[in-house]
Amino acid sequence: MSKLVVEVLDAYDLMPKDGQGSASPFVEVEFDEQHQRTQTKHKDLNPSWNEKLVFNVNNPRDLANKIIDVTVYNDRKGSHGHHKFLGRVRISGVSVPSSESDSSVQHYPLDKRGLFSHIKGDIALKIYAVHDGSSHHAEPVRSTPSIPENEETEHFQESQFQEINTNNFDEEIKVEEKKKKKKEQEVRTFHSIGTGTWGPTPAAPPPMSAGMGFTEMKEKAPVVQTRADFAKAAPPSVMHMQMPRQNPEFLLVETSPPLAARMRFRGGDKTSSTYDLVEQMHYLYVNVVKAKDLPVMDISGSLDPYVEVKLGNYKGQTKHLEKNQNPVWHQIFAFSKERVQSNLLEVIVKDKDFGKDDFVGKIVFDVLEIPLRVPPDSPLAPQWYNLADKKGDKVKGEIMLAVWMGTQADESFPEAWHSDAHNISHSNLANTRSKVYFSPKLYYLRIHVMEAQDLVPHDKGRLAEPYVKVIVGNQIRLTKTLQRTVNPIWDDQLMFVASEPFEDYIIISVEDRIEPGKDEILGRAMIPVRDVPQRFETSKPPDPRWFSLRPSLAEEEGEKRKEKFSSKILLRYFLEAGYHVLDESTHFSSDLQPSSKHLRKQSIGILELGILSAKNLLPMKIKDGKMTDAYCVAKYGNKWVRTRTLLETLSPRWNEQYTWEVYDPCTVITIGVFDNSHINGSKDDARDQRIGKVRIRLSTLETDRVYTHYYPLLVLTPSGLKKHGELQLALRFTCTAWVNMVAQYGRPLLPKMHYVHPIPVRHIDWLRHQAMQIVAARLQRAEPPLRREVVEYMLDVDYHMWSLRRSKSNFHRIMSLLSGVTAVCKWFNDICCWRNPITTCLVHVLFLILVCYPELILPTIFLYLFVIGIWNYRFRPRHPSHMDARLSQADNAHPNELDEEFDSFPTSRPSDIVRMRYDRLRSVAGRVQTVVGDLASQGERAQAILSWRDPRATAIFIIFSLIWAVFIYITPFQMVAVLFGLYWLRHPRFRSKMPSVPVNFFKRLPSKSDMLL
Repeated sequence: MSKLVVEVLDAYDLMPKDGQGSASPFVEVEFDEQHQRTQTKHKDLNPSWNEKLVFNVNNPRDLANKIIDVTVYNDRKGSHGHHKFLGRVRISGVSVPSSESDSSVQHYPLDKRGLFSHIKGDIALKIYAVHDGSSHHAEPVRSTPSIPENEETEHFQESQFQEINTNNFDEEIKVEEKKKKKKEQEVRTFHSIGTGTWGPTPAAPPPMSAGMGFTEMKEKAPVVQTRADFAKAAPPSVMHMQMPRQNPEFLLVETSPPLAARMRFRGGDKTSSTYDLVEQMHYLYVNVVKAKDLPVMDISGSLDPYVEVKLGNYKGQTKHLEKNQNPVWHQIFAFSKERVQSNLLEVIVKDKDFGKDDFVGKIVFDVLEIPLRVPPDSPLAPQWYNLADKKGDKVKGEIMLAVWMGTQADESFPEAWHSDAHNISHSNLANTRSKVYFSPKLYYLRIHVMEAQDLVPHDKGRLAEPYVKVIVGNQIRLTKTLQRTVNPIWDDQLMFVASEPFEDYIIISVEDRIEPGKDEILGRAMIPVRDVPQRFETSKPPDPRWFSLRPSLAEEEGEKRKEKFSSKILLRYFLEAGYHVLDESTHFSSDLQPSSKHLRKQSIGILELGILSAKNLLPMKIKDGKMTDAYCVAKYGNKWVRTRTLLETLSPRWNEQYTWEVYDPCTVITIGVFDNSHINGSKDDARDQRIGKVRIRLSTLETDRVYTHYYPLLVLTPSGLKKHGELQLALRFTCTAWVNMVAQYGRPLLPKMHYVHPIPVRHIDWLRHQAMQIVAARLQRAEPPLRREVVEYMLDVDYHMWSLRRSKSNFHRIMSLLSGVTAVCKWFNDICCWRNPITTCLVHVLFLILVCYPELILPTIFLYLFVIGIWNYRFRPRHPSHMDARLSQADNAHPNELDEEFDSFPTSRPSDIVRMRYDRLRSVAGRVQTVVGDLASQGERAQAILSWRDPRATAIFIIFSLIWAVFIYITPFQMVAVLFGLYWLRHPRFRSKMPSVPVNFFKRLPSKSDMLL
């Protein structure tokens, strides 16, 4: 006899049901009328059982048609079997692997029992079958002693269930599976929404999937992993297979770091309130300003001085200045107090020489005697110190220093040379410092090309085919080409992106299309962007102007004499100051303000971000024998911040805090982590590697609450989803204008001009791409540069590109939205079918009350919505939003899909792979086409009711409509509603399984599908 093994491992985040904020859960598993249960874990919302439950399988062929029902209960002692429901999982037998080696631990979300159940959490299960006498096994497995039915019933009637002893069976399974693992290769299992199953060709076509229906097609290229258990979902009539919840490693982890924002209420240090969202890190600062009257050390009578600051094993050096006895350095060093290994700080002046550097003099400080400076104190004034020799005797020369203990709140912190970066060259030091950047101010430039007159083609014997090419910086747009005319009228509006300061020129070029690939310039004009007027909101645009077209730009600029004749072009051009230039996707934009400062609203709050630390980072320079040089970049609005780079560590601690003004709560802040590839000896074309990114929507944050969490750093690569570590952030949103913030929810998301004069959809993506390029080019010119790959990753440049994975994700999002409607329809169908007679009777009573008192309908609806909102307040999200691997369909994406997503545009893959992907896209598009056609058919049938396309059907409908009009006119409305409602809610005894008459009539109406070729 075959066995079914259900390993109940653990559960996570269960709903408290004992009235004391906890629960005592146990698991009951039912299979083929066999019941077993686990032990009870008292007062534990994250229980761990690790128990095996074994069931008999009488006929292995029927296993695919069976259902495994796993239910979690709260054990209520003394309740005589009445246990509170904590959730359940129903699993189809078709998805059960045939051996333990093929199975894996799966996390299943707990499902509700009814529409009004409040369930949360998930359960980890490992399910597999073991077959007796199978050729796949070395030894047969003895069957477990069966339990009589009456004894089993008695077991489940007791308040405390008894666990069946399966020790002997477990030992046999272990011996058997050890032998099998030596013979078989491990096959990795992927779970997906049902499609056709790979393997032997089935006798009949596979049933249509309930999902989107993306079909995985075989390709000739090497397959990375075999999808052995791909799409083994049961048919919809049998069971709906539940998808496992995402990996717990991809979830948020709440932390409690010692932040001043929390400790101040418990008697914490009040001096740490300036930077209260980060842990205080103390540093020893040394400001080397200058020196004077240094002695000459070389025979030539010159001195090349530099200063070495030494604290234990850490030391830093200033630049050496050639032939200078009164050098000026103005350089600050910072030593972390946690790494201090000595009580003495040495400041040594040396002379740079070809061999060994000469000693000039030094000063020694006792670390315990160094003063503490706490902001907002003024900076410590540097002082002159006399140099001493190695014995401590006074020598010639003085040096000006300032030495103090401070924190990361010190204004010298960003510019300091930190102890972990003292081995970096002076030229690369800037690449490790923390900086704040601002995006350039962007405008939309609208150019209305109206007409031209008196164009003169080079070939006098033919009429011109003119078009206009407009160039602004790196942006090129063309108007339509007109046929055979010298006085063309285009009337085309072209839009560009311009940025302050306006250094570019608008180059207008009228060209003649001689033949494909051959054009001749008929004339040019040039307009400085700084001379272009601005239009604020819906004000009248400026009047158009005529411009003379010159053969070349050099003639136009340098020519002073006025010609008697020239061609002319009529243009209207202006800067649109009332739009917001989109440089991010509108779905997660961080700024929605118009370009003009005069049109912007006042801020409604302050966003404070503390970038604390990271842990478990992967070594990104393992090929070079190094670890990771990590830094963070945060972007909100037009303000970008970059933390300092921490070298050679997989657990960096930044503890840097930044602040932004908030103008709209429905915006998103983006934080990215990168590996710095420009430290020492790196090439200029080296690219900073992505470690991960976090996006947080401000509207999901409670005001004045400090959120501290570890966020998973997830990166999607061609080989799959990878977790590169975890980033710890502290976040707080403070509202300063409650009335304005509440009013903001009733205002449009974008400025007024986006709705009064909307930008065509076909232009939005192109303009967004140009805005991204301008921002990336401008930030790359800063010092230190914010590199192009960093900016593009933060702005999601490739978000609009085709991705099968994103398409699946969007489909599942739609299906999850429709699941609520489906649940309501199922609940209503249960009422109509009298599944629960008491509920159905109550609905009848409520229906009759609302019919008799129709004025109560709207108040009842809004009161019900209010009650639902109050009830759901207990289950509100307690954590901010983050990247969801399950929602993104990233943790189970097929390697072929990822290879397609990361392919360049245009493609660089071989022709056979491109052909396979094209065929797959055609099959998907064919299904979408079928669905769209069905929707069109339903709409055309509705139109055909009164259009006399089917004269008999239309005649029947209008006669029936007349009869109903008379009947409703002479009958009170309440009576009609009562009759209709009672008929709709009639008992199943009075129902027929055949479709109703109206449905039959509607399906017989003609559509236009028979008119298609």
